[in-house]
Amino acid sequence: MQITQFFNRLNNNKFTKLLTQTVALGVGAVVLLSSTNADAAEQVVLKYGTFQGQISVQELTQFTETGKTTPTLRAYLQAAQQDPALARKALKASIKADPAFLNSLLSSWAGPVLVDQIGEVVHPPAGQLDQQGLRSALSESIKQNGEVTLLGAIQNYPNASVELEGDRLIPVYERLSNLAKLL
Repeated sequence: MQITQFFNRLNNNKFTKLLTQTVALGVGAVVLLSSTNADAAEQVVLKYGTFQGQISVQELTQFTETGKTTPTLRAYLQAAQQDPALARKALKASIKADPAFLNSLLSSWAGPVLVDQIGEVVHPPAGQLDQQGLRSALSESIKQNGEVTLLGAIQNYPNASVELEGDRLIPVYERLSNLAKLL
């Protein structure tokens, strides 16, 4: 008899509503906690002078990590007359150091200089440099990989879209390489 009463109570509408809300809250928490960097950039607007085209961050990451280009990216690089090997090298060149050191570097007097250098190449579309957004992208990159790269800044930029100034890529890469030698 007690089991029957227990099951009758479970059928109560208040309990069903509470159970439904609890399950919905649990599912929502799992989705939020399992998604990685939901606010990170998904699209890159490649700009070379007056030329511009859009690719996904995934395409750019694949190119940087493997050297494989999609037909779209290949066409953009050809139209901009850019050497793919040099562009790839610039995107993956890194400043490697202890993550705590790199984060303290970002917080020191040198932080704004580093952010401004990278901000010449990576910034929000048609907007001014968001120092705090780029700083957080660099911090996230450091946390993930223990290094600062232009690709890491793009992958972790807190906008749905980010611009990559291709004609400034190589000069900024050279300045960052010189800075990395000093560290």
